[in-house]
Amino acid sequence: MDTEKIISELSFKAVRSSGAGGQNVNKVSSKVVLTFDLNTSQALSEEEKELLRTNISARLTSENILILNCDEDRSQIKNKDIVVKRFLEIIKKGLFVPKIRKATKIPKSVIKKRIKDKKNISEIKQSRRKPNLD
Repeated sequence: MDTEKIISELSFKAVRSSGAGGQNVNKVSSKVVLTFDLNTSQALSEEEKELLRTNISARLTSENILILNCDEDRSQIKNKDIVVKRFLEIIKKGLFVPKIRKATKIPKSVIKKRIKDKKNISEIKQSRRKPNLD
C-alpha cells in the first residue's frame, strides 16, 4: 500500500458546516468531505480491494465509495488533515490480516504433573479422614 499514491486519488469537497457558530458558519466552508472510490483505485491491488470490501463494508456505499466528513475545527486545512489521518487509519485497519492460530498439543510432562498433583491432593484429603475402626 503506497500512502502517497492513495492520497493523490482522494477527492475533497468543502461544505458549509452545520450547527452553532454565529455568522462565521454562514459564510465559511470549513467542513471537508472526503470521497474515495475503491473500484477505480490504482494504488491498491485486487487482493487489497477485496480485503477492504469485506472488512470495511459497513462504511462503503453500494458503489464501493468511502465517504468521510470532518467539521471538528474552524479551519478547512486542519479538517482536511484530520479527515486524511482518519482515512489512512481506516484503510490500515481494513488491510490488517490477523495471524492464523496454530493448535498445539499439551505436553506430556504437563499432563503427568497435573495427575501427580491430583494424587497428592487426594492423599492429603485421605489422611484428614477419621480412621475406620471396623
